[in-house]
Amino acid sequence: MIATILLQAAGGSNLMSFLPMVLIIVVFYFFMIRPQMKKQKDHKKYIEELNVNSKVVTTAGIHGRIVEVGDTTFLVDVGSGVRMKFDKSAIALDASKAANAEAK
Repeated sequence: MIATILLQAAGGSNLMSFLPMVLIIVVFYFFMIRPQMKKQKDHKKYIEELNVNSKVVTTAGIHGRIVEVGDTTFLVDVGSGVRMKFDKSAIALDASKAANAEAK
């Protein structure tokens, strides 16, 4: 009888010792992992919506205008007829949308 009570008490404390760890994992998911996944999804959607004549800024800080859209690349005119090919993941933001936002 006493042994079963002790085993039940020990089992309950094991569950209580894991509860803080579970709560920490839940907090990490909702405050760090989930927002990052949403940000990646939004950036992917943004990249898919880019088309010819969109002004963009690359992750390296190069400003230009999209001249040609490929499957995985963009051909970007960076000025004076200089054209550079960038991977779609190298595009950081749409400069034309940023300029329109500043104008408002």
